[in-house]
Amino acid sequence: MIVTTVVCLTDLLNLVTAIVLQFPCPCAEPSHPHIPGHSLVTSATMFAVGVLGNLIAIVVLCISKREQKETTFYTLVCGMAITDLLGTCFTSPVVIATYVASRWPGGALLCHFFSFSMLFFGSAGMSILCAMAVERYAAINHAYFYSQHIDRTMARFALLVIYLANIVLCIMPSFGFGQHVRHFPGTWCFLDWRAMDPVGACYSFLYGGVMLLLIAVTVLCNLAVCRSLVGMNQRTGIVRTELCEVGGPRRRFPRLPSVTSAAEIQMFWLLIFMTIVFLVCSIPLVVRLFVNQLYDPAYISSGGKPDYRSDLTAIRFASFNPILDPWVYILCRKNLLQKGCQNLKRAVTRVNDRRSDNIGWVGGQHSPRSLNSNDTSYASLRTDSFKNDAEQQLSVKNKSFADFAMRQAWDYETARVNFHPFRVESSLSHLHSSSAEKNQLCHVLNSTLKHQRALSAYTKETLETALGN
Repeated sequence: MIVTTVVCLTDLLNLVTAIVLQFPCPCAEPSHPHIPGHSLVTSATMFAVGVLGNLIAIVVLCISKREQKETTFYTLVCGMAITDLLGTCFTSPVVIATYVASRWPGGALLCHFFSFSMLFFGSAGMSILCAMAVERYAAINHAYFYSQHIDRTMARFALLVIYLANIVLCIMPSFGFGQHVRHFPGTWCFLDWRAMDPVGACYSFLYGGVMLLLIAVTVLCNLAVCRSLVGMNQRTGIVRTELCEVGGPRRRFPRLPSVTSAAEIQMFWLLIFMTIVFLVCSIPLVVRLFVNQLYDPAYISSGGKPDYRSDLTAIRFASFNPILDPWVYILCRKNLLQKGCQNLKRAVTRVNDRRSDNIGWVGGQHSPRSLNSNDTSYASLRTDSFKNDAEQQLSVKNKSFADFAMRQAWDYETARVNFHPFRVESSLSHLHSSSAEKNQLCHVLNSTLKHQRALSAYTKETLETALGN
């Protein structure tokens, strides 16, 4: 499917390119013919990293699990990777050739093609990202509608509509609705965003308005999805807390249904990171487009000089987007995220252990565990070793109280005047003592046995409540 999509998209772009080159528009020549050559290494490095990243992303998609490849979301991700790869291959070689030759390697036709490529791949990438955000919004907030009407076929149809709509939008300057010009320092072409004529100004506002609309829809859908996920998780946590507070057997509810799966969470974070990258890279260009078209025509007419440096900075930001997008996808793979979460959990566990050790260490020995804390901690666990641990804890407590009874009797024995540890008679000598001593010893033993029985009954009741028996 991926190879077929690449071939079809390439053929479509070649057809559009042929049509575009048959309608050469008057491309304005820049007033800055000198082209510096110190940026050749930077441009070549960006081109290599962009191509490598997109190829790796496509390969990773191809070798992904079948159930993952058949999802609607990852069909759109594949379309994004292909679009970024073609955009890098169509524009970066022209820039590199310009730096090598220290002049623009072609005439107006190449400028026209370069500008069309910049417009098309910029708006197409933003449109696919917007489609991904809408898809996640429908999957989370309208699950029934999503399951009934949205599938891979719908995703492919959406990609086709996106490509055709953006071709229509970006081919307008070829028919006179707008103009393409070379920009400072003469290494790239884009639409004339300082157009003096009303038609050119209208096209600048049209393209900028479409980009702003796509950005707004993407951000709103992501915020809605984030709000829904947080609300669902909070409601699930409230239900779990109420079940624990009621005191009912936890085992009757072995597992509450998860609101979102790990795959959905991975898709959500991937979409969030790609949106952040796209906004950081695209907003400077969109802002620059509106600022230039709104203020520069009057400023230039009054004798002012345009801010070409800001234009170059904005287009450089935009050129980073197809380079960073695939690496965001590669780094957001499930196994990498799991490893990162495990390392984070280990670090948090170490910090908590150190803190508990510092708090629990009093007078050279650990403080005893609270009986009430067991009631809450064990009730939240559903492991196979729970029963053994609880029974072991009960035996330890019983043993400790039995040792305490023996210790009381031993203390009473050693307090006698005629006590000798190696005499057999000493162990029974208290039977021949006075009646007051006998009554005191019986009182200590009876009190100890009562405490032991009370603790055993309380512990047994706690275990039955926790285990649901």
